[in-house]
Amino acid sequence: MSWLDTAITAGIWALEVLAIAIPVALSVAYITYAERRVIGWMQIRKGCNRVGWAGLLQPIADGLKLFLKETIIPTTANKFLFVAAPVMSLLPVLVAFAVVPFGETTLGGLWEVAHVMAISNLNIGVLYVMAISSLGIYGILMAGWASNSKYAFLGAIRATCQMVSYEIAMGFAIVCVLMLSGSLNLAEIVRAQSGGFWHWYFIPLFPVFLVYFISGVAETNRSPFDLTEGESEIVAGFFVEYSGMWFATFSLAEYGAMILISLITAIMFLGGWHAPFPFLDVIPGTVWLLGKTAFLIFMFIWFRATFPRYRYDQLMRLGWKVFLPVTLVWIAVIGISIYTPVLSDIIGFWRPGSAL
Repeated sequence: MSWLDTAITAGIWALEVLAIAIPVALSVAYITYAERRVIGWMQIRKGCNRVGWAGLLQPIADGLKLFLKETIIPTTANKFLFVAAPVMSLLPVLVAFAVVPFGETTLGGLWEVAHVMAISNLNIGVLYVMAISSLGIYGILMAGWASNSKYAFLGAIRATCQMVSYEIAMGFAIVCVLMLSGSLNLAEIVRAQSGGFWHWYFIPLFPVFLVYFISGVAETNRSPFDLTEGESEIVAGFFVEYSGMWFATFSLAEYGAMILISLITAIMFLGGWHAPFPFLDVIPGTVWLLGKTAFLIFMFIWFRATFPRYRYDQLMRLGWKVFLPVTLVWIAVIGISIYTPVLSDIIGFWRPGSAL
């Protein structure tokens, strides 16, 4: 490969990265705006509406405010780990988007075969997302320990226990999808659900779909599972000592994780970029995928406006005594259905390549 080919390839990769990173960053900013407006509407009060028309410039004003605030590092804190922790929380979320497919395109007929719109269309994309997103827990642990504060450390321990508990249920939920699709490639999982909403996996895997999405809410430390930020108990959790842009980085990681969980849920269970009815395929697939993702993000916001915070024992019991057994039972049900003559004909409707 010549230096020109290498330069062109590197330029294409850079454009692909920017094409995903910039919209994700802007989405994170305006999800905070949408959350404040939607919760205000649900609670019959006004949301942010002062900066810009209808408050649309409020996220930019908040970003500038945090950027200009003084960053304070406690005297007894481990300064290197204190600064590295928020970066360690944000990077895994951004890197995980590298394998997320946003649709298929022929680039206006330039290509004969439709290409997957992803930075890297890995054959083990599911394992990659699970492995990379799990690294965010180290940022939380580092923040709690490096702050040299008992409140931050207690919040970090609680967050770690919560994330580990619900990651197990999420992993087993994904196994059910893999058993039906027969692939670890995210694009192949979407293709296996083509042909209308009756082929989508949320129908045969509805309990698992609920387990995965609710576990995703807990995994991102969102209400009603925001035990790490229980102000009445441990002040503000693992980032209690953070201020300015370092605090904002943790917020970016949380909202970025919301987008990632919603995208993966739409891909795994809601047909990805496929339309609910074949005659609606005239609408670009990326629009359908982003619409489903926006609906799931709305569900995150709705939960926050509706449900009271769980007690910690309730949260752990839900993860270990409810969600984990449900996913294990459903794995057994899917496995038995695949290899039982009568049931295999039924479950084969959702399995590509199966004899129907």
